[in-house]
Amino acid sequence: VAPVEFSDYHPLKSITVTDSKSRRGARKGSTSSSSSSSSSVAPDPLSSMLDGTDPLSMFAAASASESPPTLSQSRKRREKEDEVGVDFEPWSSKRGEILARFTTTEKLSINLFMGSEKGKAPSLASSAVSEKVRTRLEELDDLEEGSQRELLNLSQQDYVNRIEELNQSLKEAWASDQKVKALKIVIQCSKLLSDTAVIQFYPSKFVLITDILDTFGRLVYERIWSMCSDPRPLPDSFTADEVNDTAKETCLNWFFKIASIRELIPRLYVEVALLKCNRFLTKCGIQETVPRLTAMIRGIGDPLVAVYARAYLCRALLTEMMERCKKLGNNALLLNSVMWAFRAEFIATRATDFIGMIKDCDEAGFPQHLLFGSLGRSLACADPPEAERLPILNEAWKVITKVRSPQDYINCAEIWVEFTCRHFTKREVNTVLSDIIKHMTPDRAFEDAYPQLQSVIRKILTYFHDFSVLFSMERFLPFMDMFQKDSVRVGVCLSIMDVFIKHQQEPTRDPVILNALLHVCKTMHDSVNALTLEDEKRSLALLINGFIRMVSFGRDFEQQLSFCVEARATFCNLEPVLVQLIHACAAYSFITIPSLTSIFSRLNLYLLSGQVALANQCLSQADAFLKAAVSVLPEVPRSISIEGKLRSSEGFLLDFINNFLSALLVVPDHPEAGVLFLVRGLLNMVQDYTWEDNSDAKVHVYISALPLLAAMSQESYLYSIPKVDSNETLYGGDPKFLAEINKLCETLIGQVLDHLKTLGRDESVHRQGSLAFSLFGCLLAHGDLRNNKLNQLAVNLWNLSHKQGYCNTRTSVRTLEFIKHQAQQPDMAHLSDMLHRLTLQSRT
Repeated sequence: VAPVEFSDYHPLKSITVTDSKSRRGARKGSTSSSSSSSSSVAPDPLSSMLDGTDPLSMFAAASASESPPTLSQSRKRREKEDEVGVDFEPWSSKRGEILARFTTTEKLSINLFMGSEKGKAPSLASSAVSEKVRTRLEELDDLEEGSQRELLNLSQQDYVNRIEELNQSLKEAWASDQKVKALKIVIQCSKLLSDTAVIQFYPSKFVLITDILDTFGRLVYERIWSMCSDPRPLPDSFTADEVNDTAKETCLNWFFKIASIRELIPRLYVEVALLKCNRFLTKCGIQETVPRLTAMIRGIGDPLVAVYARAYLCRALLTEMMERCKKLGNNALLLNSVMWAFRAEFIATRATDFIGMIKDCDEAGFPQHLLFGSLGRSLACADPPEAERLPILNEAWKVITKVRSPQDYINCAEIWVEFTCRHFTKREVNTVLSDIIKHMTPDRAFEDAYPQLQSVIRKILTYFHDFSVLFSMERFLPFMDMFQKDSVRVGVCLSIMDVFIKHQQEPTRDPVILNALLHVCKTMHDSVNALTLEDEKRSLALLINGFIRMVSFGRDFEQQLSFCVEARATFCNLEPVLVQLIHACAAYSFITIPSLTSIFSRLNLYLLSGQVALANQCLSQADAFLKAAVSVLPEVPRSISIEGKLRSSEGFLLDFINNFLSALLVVPDHPEAGVLFLVRGLLNMVQDYTWEDNSDAKVHVYISALPLLAAMSQESYLYSIPKVDSNETLYGGDPKFLAEINKLCETLIGQVLDHLKTLGRDESVHRQGSLAFSLFGCLLAHGDLRNNKLNQLAVNLWNLSHKQGYCNTRTSVRTLEFIKHQAQQPDMAHLSDMLHRLTLQSRT
């Protein structure tokens, strides 16, 4: 039975008494309470908390150190005595699981006890003790009388609420000294357990009603215990000899009255609820009563009701049940149920005992491999004592390996793989894999067991993250060979690579890992076909790229190149993988980049490869890559597909050209190709490219090229590449070189001005103002404004942008402040006159 809990009884707690209508006149001591819902009932005196300001509470607090143990302390000691152990699952959590799992949408019915209509209690103060006793005896004779009301078509929640109301009514009746009413409520609730109409809800109904029975059993036990506590409480380990006659008589009275209940099911349940009260009567009362109650259950016709009645009788008696299993033997079904029902920790600490009982079971009645499977589930979640782990594994595998049916074998073996991985090394896991291969290979039995085999792989990967250890298992790759269905095989490979990417911290060159993972990645790659979705391709490529990034041979470039060459041949159908390999190896980039379908991938990789070649002093290769990029630019379409939507390519192209221009600063001219050959080639391509209608993109490129040409004309460049001589060193400020730059600048500015005139004729004033201000900013930042012609051009561009209303006041003010600041620098006095003219225009 459930551990006994004592109420915090207090003599000053007020008692609420209500009147009820009578059939035979007034009765003293008979009370009833009416409640329509659990939220509207009166507070429960047994569980109410007092504020401690009354005299008795203050006295108790003052003398706590001198007083004998309180009922609450005794209760805690008894509860601790009744505990099975810290690994025993508390009923509160199990109760919640049952209520959440067993639900129904069908309509339910319930018989509610409405209280006896006999008697009416005016007040406790006006009733004599003798009359109160007489009234109680009369009510005992009228035990099962009283009105009832059947409620139909209740939802599950309504049903639960009504049961909670009954539980609350029970507590209120007991608190107001209506013990007979409390018993009637318990009897009526017990009767509900005979109804199995909505069978899927029966477990939840059982939980709710046994809660009421437990409450009743606790209240009766506490009452009898309180009778034994004068002058001092009984010790925790009391015997029946220490119980006084009054308490024994009261206890017997309860059992006699229960025996008078006519129906079997309520009589049985109520007596079981009071089972622990037998301690007050005889030393062996419980041991003598349990067999009698067990025999009574045989009289219940409905097998479901009988099973749950036995469950209520046996709970918390696991140790006793295990002992009975040992004595009787061949209780495989019961043993299996125990291992499924109790917490894994509880089973794991007694695993050796369970194995002994399993071995004693008859194989014909319930196969031992099923029992070992149930045990394995618990051991996969909780750890048995360390010294017992290897014997447990050996005993279990002796049985598992003898299972003839491949399906039965793998169902059990798959469970025990986790226990093996959890506690042992690759040696034991390799042995298990070897045994699985031996059982599942004949007649291709593995084809019917892919889910279990996949589970084996997942469990191994959960515990083995060191892939040098994983692939050193001789039977791991042969085990992988059993996955011969393509979709399943690819799924397993994905699982392996996912774990590798997550847990491999350092780059590796281990040949065992590389060979195995190349095989795994090739399997993933080869699954790609015309029907493969783009998202799937991206996922596969992401995992393969993660593997490639983790491969490093250090300074052994030949080995690194050999790996990259092999990878390029192996993964040729996944473009993101080829892109990754181009990043990893410049040696074959020139012939690999053209194979890519994405135009901007090709452009960016040509530029990147050229920069890498330049950084490694490979000037010829750098020239070849950059020239290839320029030659590809005309192939850029005017629109490209991004995530299934067509978008203009103009913005992407401008971004690339700006990056390309910034890289050209440090690229030295080829001695046989002429001055600024790459810059001229790029600008010629821009001139010939078919831009969108009404686009200013070409002019924006010309404006962007001016800062590059200005930087090239400096004596010392803004940045350089170690060991690479840029044009600043090659030409050394040669006048002819500077003249070429100036000539090119004049050409570009002329192109921009011509475009501005065209926009003026087309009355595109906003575009004209925007471009004018862009060119003005470029001249201000990079031009030599000591040149009067250039200075005047800048002023004219300022005037044009303001005339067209492009610049707002804030932009104008900040620009003028910048010029004012620059004019105060040495050799910048020419800006003062320019500032004066710009200010006048702004005011105008």
